[in-house]
Amino acid sequence: MKVIFLKDVKGKGKKGEVKEVSVGYAQNFLLKNNMAVEATPANLSQLKGQQKRAEKDAAEELAEAEKLKAQLEEITVELKAKSGEGGRLFGSITTKQIASALEKDHKIKVDKRKMELPDAIRALGYTNVPIKLHQDVTATLKVHVTEE
Repeated sequence: MKVIFLKDVKGKGKKGEVKEVSVGYAQNFLLKNNMAVEATPANLSQLKGQQKRAEKDAAEELAEAEKLKAQLEEITVELKAKSGEGGRLFGSITTKQIASALEKDHKIKVDKRKMELPDAIRALGYTNVPIKLHQDVTATLKVHVTEE
């Protein structure tokens, strides 16, 4: 019996897959627990429609990320901090501070967890901060730390 999986079933199939399973397994487990539906022509066309919509949404999301990348790469975030001898900061500049300055100054909201800064900024000057906007899109934001 051919079924369309509605949920991931370990060892059998993933959500959205169409597979052949035994009749008993399908009727007694998959259909009963709403993990799959029978692969009728109507259900198959509905699945194709859902897949097309998902592809369209993914393409829109990618285009939006590319647009945001272009915006971010033109911006330099200015931050002020107290520093000591040799340009070393008292404390450090974190991704949270960068994200809040970006939102306050440029009205662009970026999640601090998307910033791939291995360690906090501890010196004056320019630093490039990579921001993962999408699976395939990474922008580079310039952060300029000046003395307070």
